[in-house]
Amino acid sequence: MPDPTGDCSEPRTAVLEAEAEALVRGICFKTGPPHRLGVEVEWLVHESRDPRLPVSPERLEAAYAALRTVPLRSAFTVEPGGQLELSSPPAASLMECIGTVSADLDAARAVLREDGLVLVGLGHDPWRAPRRFLREPRYDAMETCLDRTGPAGRAMMCASASVQVCLDAGYEEPGPLGHVRRWWLAHQLGAVLVAVFANSPIAGDRPTGWRSTRQLHWTQIGADRAGGPVLDADPRGAWVRHVLDAPVMCVRRDGGPWDVPEGLTFREWTRSGVPRPPTREDLDYHVTTLFPPVRPRGHLELRMIDAQPGDDGWIVPLALTAALFDDPEAAETAYRAVKPLAERARGLPAPHNPLWRDAARVGPADPELREVAAACFAAALPALPRIGATTEVTDAVAAYHDRYVARGRCPADDLLDSLRDGGPHGTPPHGKDTSS
Repeated sequence: MPDPTGDCSEPRTAVLEAEAEALVRGICFKTGPPHRLGVEVEWLVHESRDPRLPVSPERLEAAYAALRTVPLRSAFTVEPGGQLELSSPPAASLMECIGTVSADLDAARAVLREDGLVLVGLGHDPWRAPRRFLREPRYDAMETCLDRTGPAGRAMMCASASVQVCLDAGYEEPGPLGHVRRWWLAHQLGAVLVAVFANSPIAGDRPTGWRSTRQLHWTQIGADRAGGPVLDADPRGAWVRHVLDAPVMCVRRDGGPWDVPEGLTFREWTRSGVPRPPTREDLDYHVTTLFPPVRPRGHLELRMIDAQPGDDGWIVPLALTAALFDDPEAAETAYRAVKPLAERARGLPAPHNPLWRDAARVGPADPELREVAAACFAAALPALPRIGATTEVTDAVAAYHDRYVARGRCPADDLLDSLRDGGPHGTPPHGKDTSS
């Protein structure tokens, strides 16, 4: 999560409601030929000897201080619970993106290894209770805000990890690569990505009953903070309304807590000017406190994929998504494949609709989601060489299909099998296929 605290001390010009609407409308979709790609990979950080053992804040901070001295091309940040995140720079190709992040991850792992720590690809920590590592005004305010809906907010902040794929918004004009189609596709395909890559079935050392507990927590947080807008033919207008009608998480101050009247929306703030008039900087910051599954930031940020097992597991969802969005033929096939799923959403925004909840609860064991996932993998495999993927990457996507999708399974099923079989801490040994 970015922490653009900005400078609150200097006087700023107040932003009015109409200006705020125009500003959000102007920046949410930067259209043009899709040719840039990015990925943000989050990881839990565990003790290498036993992942149940706690890692002290002092030990984690020392490891991160050492990592900050290492030159990385990706941006290195720390999540509220101490999770590590690497955010790639915009890449001109899939393989450039993979190469950059792979090299940076190798460097990060080498530094952490010196202190007996490892990066773990799980969507939710199976054993340790959420504990906040960062003590900053932003996260104090976020914790206060999210606590109003229960414990899910703290679990999301401090015990979850994901793979976030960033894609260009697409062309202004209609068509398979047009921004309206891509926005719609992201929300329907997003449910498929939740199901296929679900990897967080355990919390507190017990099954939660959901293949993606991480996604469950997002639905529990509430639609105003963690939901998307209702889809319509005008994505910009829908996003503008969503942003201005969402409650403000905090009002930044130089001293003291960042408290805000409960339920105050940004639109109401522009009208009342209380507790102080909002500025453009406040509007920019407000947008960073909204966590929909698809977030338009000029580009599209797909936030629904659980962190994946193995050192290179993140490559498969990145490659699959890139192929389905940036290859015109695959994009058209994916659009047609996911179209029937829209009826199950019942016109409700993601992830707070029946389609997304089914995806998170049972994964690809859902027959319709499994069928659509198979069609999307079939479209992506021939598209991957067309967008420059190597044979190794294409083979990894094919192997994932054979191991999971073709069997109606996901990585969460491996974890549950291992837990039932009395495996080590509910985690299958690296590389072991427990799905047969």
